[in-house]
Amino acid sequence: MHFQFQFASVFAESDFILQGMLLTIYLSAGAILFGSIIAILLSAARSNGPRGVGIAVDAYVELVRNTPFLVQLFIIFFGLPSLGMRLNANQAALLAMTLNLAAYSTEIIRAGVESIHRSQIEAGLSLAMTKRQIFQHVVIVPAIAKVWPALSSQFVLMLLASSICSFISVQELSGATAIIEQRTFRSFETYIVATLLYLVMALVLKTALLGLGRLLFPRVSGLSRVQVKGEAA
Repeated sequence: MHFQFQFASVFAESDFILQGMLLTIYLSAGAILFGSIIAILLSAARSNGPRGVGIAVDAYVELVRNTPFLVQLFIIFFGLPSLGMRLNANQAALLAMTLNLAAYSTEIIRAGVESIHRSQIEAGLSLAMTKRQIFQHVVIVPAIAKVWPALSSQFVLMLLASSICSFISVQELSGATAIIEQRTFRSFETYIVATLLYLVMALVLKTALLGLGRLLFPRVSGLSRVQVKGEAA
């Protein structure tokens, strides 16, 4: 049996592929932005709020981290309408990705917060700083700096996990690829193209996050040393 690659029919759908890529980038960027904000707020609530709030945050984190993302997506898309909250496919995908990423990021930031030495917090207290001020100026920035590589990896994983949203008919890259495969009947070629595009987006995001880390945390995170070593090489 002789197999011949035929990419022409796949490349003929380049506009549709581009639309899928743009939607993937939009959903991922939105999830990273809103998920990070929620994660920081939850970390602050767990550190400075009442014990009950901390328990609620822990319960949310454990629930999300120990259940499949696909199930969470289905609950939001198919379950919320029964409660009177109707979301279209893109809105449901963005909400599910945001909540999922927020839970994982909260746990990552927790590790950074716990790495802050007690003496730094005591120094803030000696300056009559409030708990909120200490968390804002003494704790959260160094904490995020220390776990930035882990956060960056989680952001990249969320970009790749956006492909699961095709199960609710979101026409991001994976969804667009499935439609093109049905139109062209060139499964191998279609998914090779999709794989390469996901690889490019992941590498670009990884590089951008590394550069952002060097810019935001040049001294605290050790990323500056990575940069110096790279330049020396």
